[in-house]
Amino acid sequence: MNIGFLEMKPEWIRKPENVVVTGNSVEIITERGTDLWARTYYGFQNDNAPVFQVKTDEEFFSFNVKTQFESKDRFDQCGVVMYLDSDNWFKASIEYENERFQRLGSVVTNKGYSDWATTDIPSDIKEMYYRFSRRKSDYCIEYSYDGKDYRQMRIFHMVQGAGSISFGIYACSPTTGTYKAIFTDMQVTDCTWKADNNWKEN
Repeated sequence: MNIGFLEMKPEWIRKPENVVVTGNSVEIITERGTDLWARTYYGFQNDNAPVFQVKTDEEFFSFNVKTQFESKDRFDQCGVVMYLDSDNWFKASIEYENERFQRLGSVVTNKGYSDWATTDIPSDIKEMYYRFSRRKSDYCIEYSYDGKDYRQMRIFHMVQGAGSISFGIYACSPTTGTYKAIFTDMQVTDCTWKADNNWKEN
């Protein structure tokens, strides 16, 4: 399997006012006050970020995408998303923090509560590749600076992640920012996250 993401006819949840879709590219100008977050620590729930995704019953696949971004305000972000409903979703992105650092991280939301796992990277990084892989209701997210050498960010389970799911891309600006996010090299392939056949219970 090797198919372009746009060939799969993705659909919008909350389509942004300024977006251009051409060939294998999506350009979004983010809108102020848009975000995905559910309750944990901060208390609030924001569910208004634009999401562009496809639905699939395929239990084993990988989704690859290159992101380029001009983020400059706190929490500006763009990346990969699996939005099942407002209480069950996943996202991976770089969230801008300040002129010194930004946070490469991921959020898993199950039953209305989000977690956030991050690592700090320099703020002058303005592009990132992601690879999102599925094995039934288990998932793996990886990142790469060059689209060749991928490193694991996390493995996770979605309570509502069996059967039919939806996945794709998103971009948002939770505070006062607005910027351009560009998505290219979007491909869905056979699953590159292989089964671990070396594990044996004692």
